[in-house]
Amino acid sequence: MILWETPNKEELLESLVSMGYARSKKVLRALEKVPRELFVPRELAKYAYVDRPLPIGYGQTISAPHMVAIMTEALDPMECDKVLEVGTGSGYQAAILAEIVDPESRGCGIVVSIELVPQLSFFAKNNLERSGYIDRVYLVIGDGSLGVGAEREVFDRIIITAASPKIPEPLVSQLKKGGRMVIPVGSQEMQILTIVDKKPDGKLEIRRDIPCVFVPLRGVHGYSYIISGKDI
Repeated sequence: MILWETPNKEELLESLVSMGYARSKKVLRALEKVPRELFVPRELAKYAYVDRPLPIGYGQTISAPHMVAIMTEALDPMECDKVLEVGTGSGYQAAILAEIVDPESRGCGIVVSIELVPQLSFFAKNNLERSGYIDRVYLVIGDGSLGVGAEREVFDRIIITAASPKIPEPLVSQLKKGGRMVIPVGSQEMQILTIVDKKPDGKLEIRRDIPCVFVPLRGVHGYSYIISGKDI
C-alpha cells in the first residue's frame, strides 16, 4: 500500500524550483502546463505530483519529476528543434519536450519518440491524445539504440531515458553538429547522467554530470538485443 503524501502541482513546482532542479522559464512553464496525471495509470493519478518514479507496467516507470526537470534542463531544447527521445514510456517526457519545441503547435518543432514495448507506445499515444500533444510527437515502435535508422545528422537534440552501457554510435551519427545528447551511462545498477555535445567540426565533448538510476536500455547497443521477440 502506498502511503506517500500527495502534494499538488503547485507544491511540487515550488519544490523543484527551490531545490534548483527547474531553473529556466521554459522548463518550468512546460512542467506547469503538461498534466502529469494524464501520463500515469489511472489508479495512480492521485500520486502524479509526488516526486517519485511511478510504475507504468511492463517493468517500466515514469521518471520522478525532479529527474525530468534535470534531464530537460541538461538537454536545453530550443523552440523549433527536432528532438529524438529513446524510451517513450508513458509519453510524459515527450510532452514536456513538445511543449518547449513547439509551444503553440505551429508545426515548428517536433519530437520523435521510440519505444521498444508496443503496449507502452499505445499507452503513450492515448495519453498524448488526451493531453493535446499528439500533433507534436511522432511515435515509433522499435529499437531506440539504433535511432530512426538514418545515417545522417537529423536531430538537434537526443535524449535517452534508459541506462546504456555506452553511448550508442548510431545515435551519435544522427545528432546534428552543434547538437546535444543526454544519456545515462554506466552499469545496470548505477549510471552517470552524461552530456554529449557535437561540436561544429563533428568532434564530441563529453561531460559526466550526476549519478542516477534508470531502467536498462534494451536493444543492439543496450544491455540486450531482440531476436524473434525474445531478450538475449
